[in-house]
Amino acid sequence: MRRNRPLVTALASVSLLGLAAPAFADAAPPSDGGSGTTTAPAVTVDFERKVLTTGLENPFEVLYGPGGKLWLTERTAGRVTQVDPATGEKTTILTIDEVLATAGEQDGLLGMALHPDLLKDNKKNNQYVYLSYTYDGGGTGPAGEELDRRQRIVRYIYDAKANTLVDPTTLIEGMPASDDHNSGRLVFGPDKTLYYTIGDRGNNQDLNAYKPNEAQRLPTQDEVDAQDWTAYQGKTLRLNLDGSIPKDNPKLDGVKSHVFTYGHRNAQGLTFANGKLYSSEQGPKGDDELNLLKAGGNYGWPYVSGYKDDSAYVFGDWSAGTTLPYDGFNIPDEVPQYAEHDFTAANFVEPLRTYFTVADNHDFKGDACDPSGLYFICYPTIAPSSLDHYDQTAIPGWEDSLLMPTLKSGELFRVQLTEDGEKVGESQRLFRSVNRYRDTATSPDGATIIVATDSGGLARGTDGDSTTELENPGALLTFTYTGN
Repeated sequence: MRRNRPLVTALASVSLLGLAAPAFADAAPPSDGGSGTTTAPAVTVDFERKVLTTGLENPFEVLYGPGGKLWLTERTAGRVTQVDPATGEKTTILTIDEVLATAGEQDGLLGMALHPDLLKDNKKNNQYVYLSYTYDGGGTGPAGEELDRRQRIVRYIYDAKANTLVDPTTLIEGMPASDDHNSGRLVFGPDKTLYYTIGDRGNNQDLNAYKPNEAQRLPTQDEVDAQDWTAYQGKTLRLNLDGSIPKDNPKLDGVKSHVFTYGHRNAQGLTFANGKLYSSEQGPKGDDELNLLKAGGNYGWPYVSGYKDDSAYVFGDWSAGTTLPYDGFNIPDEVPQYAEHDFTAANFVEPLRTYFTVADNHDFKGDACDPSGLYFICYPTIAPSSLDHYDQTAIPGWEDSLLMPTLKSGELFRVQLTEDGEKVGESQRLFRSVNRYRDTATSPDGATIIVATDSGGLARGTDGDSTTELENPGALLTFTYTGN
């Protein structure tokens, strides 16, 4: 039997809804009445749009730092750059030669976190900036690959007088990396620990189809003792500021490690809001996820995508000894298959929301993508690439929202949190353009949203098909609320 299911696998004043969005409903969990539409109705909100700066090499993280400057990582250049939010002037404060960034892939200089004490007048210590990046481990990679991609997290000291980052100290290294699904978001928690997302390496799909997906595998005590982090795939990690394992981390299968949550695919978004930790995660063909992360939680991947509803997903384990050619649309009988209801982990946590859940008979080969044949652009996914908390009052109705930029659809989703933060309300789609939105930041007064764009790649064009013609490649865009 063959199944047609997804596998593991520049100044303007604008009223911001813009280009037409694809016609998929933002699915609510079954307990809330099934797949009813919960995307907010069209609301016209006036913003002034500007291109702040261009010429960036795939900005990955953008933060407002001390001194009123924007601090960002340039993934493929291995640079940390400051940008003046008034003029767009760029200043390089660090270039890391060890960064491994492969053209057209997902490795490079990734997440950045700033210590809260950085440049505070009453503090002389803790002038720290934390960075994560991929590097070549110098050995032979999986399946005999020439590169042995690894990830490390490094702490730098900020020399304010010289405006540079110095004295790197490696906190953890040797973590698995890949050409695909590295995730790499790094945040400083209110509990004074570091949280880090690490992806499933794209295993069991496409060119990595015959490598086992280990998002469910937990580290053994022997591995932890040997600092063998092979099992850190498809996980959220929690680390002390020196890289050690926090004593109050969850014990999973009798072992305490850096693993905070597991069962993730490619969680490129991570943020705290009112003391709770949220992540956004890219799905396979449907079911991008917005998750509330709870210590020790199992989020189901690769056995479950989105809700455990058996809707338009089955896990086909291509790594289980098969030599059949990988097929992204059909799973032959020779490939072991698992329905979502087969997954019975007691610690399974469903997402707060999916973008987008579709019917089991959904045709993933959208007509709009027939000309290019790049059907993944027509999948009912948006590829969320980051997550930030808006806790200001400058934009009416936005207080206590999550901001989630997307790669495929070139939009910013504003997702309203409930008062207790345990659920989400409406989702509003904004700032539509033919770009790949990578990350956001909010100005100190709350009136301006900064959006970083990829330098290249595929996005959904105005005709719904794939395009490489991006409107603002390698740029920072600003959207300033005008009061209407």
